[in-house]
Amino acid sequence: MEKIDNLDKKILEIISGNARIPFKDVAEECGVSRAAIHQRVQRLIDMGVIIGSGYHVNPSSLGYSTCTYMGITLEKGSMYKHVVEELKKIPEIVECHFTTGPYTMLTKLYARDNAHLMELLNNKIQEIPGVIATETLISLKQSIKKEVPIGQAETTI
Repeated sequence: MEKIDNLDKKILEIISGNARIPFKDVAEECGVSRAAIHQRVQRLIDMGVIIGSGYHVNPSSLGYSTCTYMGITLEKGSMYKHVVEELKKIPEIVECHFTTGPYTMLTKLYARDNAHLMELLNNKIQEIPGVIATETLISLKQSIKKEVPIGQAETTI
């Protein structure tokens, strides 16, 4: 197991707050060389600590004004893999989780409006073999969006 030290944690805090920050600025804030930052970030990627990077697109700027969480109940839990493959074909679904509790699956999707949501629900999701029930929760406003607390993270991976 490799260890994550305090410098790694500081780097993660900085870049998770602003993924576009130049390594020279990260190096300056951490008091180390740019090469050290580059090596540390690459190591964190190789270890699977950093799992992606990129830009986040505001869905409403593209006309997707309705953010929805949908609980899906399957006829049998073993149908999960098949249902996931079908859900992947629906571009408006941006997340899918296999869960405990009242639903077999929990998805997050974006729709242009309520009519579009109803079309997705009635003509696509509920038509997938194995889906026996859905419950739709519309998000009125996202109040919190952040990464997990880095400073309190375990020090071994």
